[in-house]
Amino acid sequence: MAETTSFLRVFALWAAGLGAAAQYGKMSVVFDLLPGLYPEAGAALGFLVSLVGGVGILLGVVAGLVVARIRYRRALLSALWLGAAVSAFQALTPGFGWMLASRLLEGLSHLAIVVAAPTLIAQLSAPRDRGFTLTLWGTFFGVAFAALALLGRPLALAWGLPALFAAHALYMAACAMVLTSSLRRLPIESPQPAFSLPQILEDHLTIYRSPFLAAPAAGWLFYTFSFVSILTVLPPYLDAVWRAPVMAAMPLTSIAVSMTLGVALLRRLPAVTVVQWGFGLSALSMGWLWVSPGAPLACLALAAAMGLIQGASFAAVPQLNQGAAAQAQANGAMAQMGNLGNSIGTPIMAFGLASIGASALPLLAGGAFLLGLVVHLLMAAARRSGRVPV
Repeated sequence: MAETTSFLRVFALWAAGLGAAAQYGKMSVVFDLLPGLYPEAGAALGFLVSLVGGVGILLGVVAGLVVARIRYRRALLSALWLGAAVSAFQALTPGFGWMLASRLLEGLSHLAIVVAAPTLIAQLSAPRDRGFTLTLWGTFFGVAFAALALLGRPLALAWGLPALFAAHALYMAACAMVLTSSLRRLPIESPQPAFSLPQILEDHLTIYRSPFLAAPAAGWLFYTFSFVSILTVLPPYLDAVWRAPVMAAMPLTSIAVSMTLGVALLRRLPAVTVVQWGFGLSALSMGWLWVSPGAPLACLALAAAMGLIQGASFAAVPQLNQGAAAQAQANGAMAQMGNLGNSIGTPIMAFGLASIGASALPLLAGGAFLLGLVVHLLMAAARRSGRVPV
């Protein structure tokens, strides 16, 4: 455990996280431009966005186990170089089948980064600073998507899609070179058991039966289910005058609250308690939106409440789990559940809206927030009693 925080290395790891989030988001921000590159692909173009998340659903926990066994520095650097190579290949605009294959490889690179980087950040942070450093890590998706919207999309519009992919390749390579030097001295890692299919299955059971390892991931499932689906389906319910400013302000509000109030609370309260408050306040905000549909202040209150969940969920991993290997397992489970939540949230919400109308948004999202709170309360009770959920 570090006695002082290596902030330069923490920010370098966060920068690597931005590159990993861009692996997920670079296709999203230019999705309307992809038919020009692959006019014959039709509806299959959606796989260029979803494949990275699909890999995370299937292999999230496996990534945590693999990263722990091959060591965090090695896994992170290999993933960054793989990500740079894949983006460079994409800049050549290969055929659609080859582009799909490259997205599968990119999903593996993405998973290794989002498991190894927060595990390393926890190792390099003094206990008193972990609230800040892991909350900072929790902003990587929102910051990366904002950067892609502000810089990546204009680059693609001006110079074409290959320019965006090439820029991403250079960014990933730069992160790899910086971290190759800065991560030379790390805490000694304990030896890991042999890697085998029976061990993988056993570890899955161990993780998801543990109220310590599984708790951050269980809450993260309900957070990602709600966050992505809300931002996707909310705009039509906002007044046209407020729609653009509110949708731009919501993710920024979430990040700002996470980095200010969230960090302050984490210095005084356990991370799980902050997450529970975030879920409870988010559910209340959805009730406000049910009573006052599209109210701008209610939307911002919701974003603020979700900001408490965002950073504290990552901070809960080292608080609940001692040792880098256990933290990697918990981060792998978070990657798996986060990708699952991202993938199922919007389709379920869209089906609900088509079936029962506007009330589906507060009912489904509010219900998800309440379930997140209940799951955390049940797992906290299991930890206090020493029971292992079946």
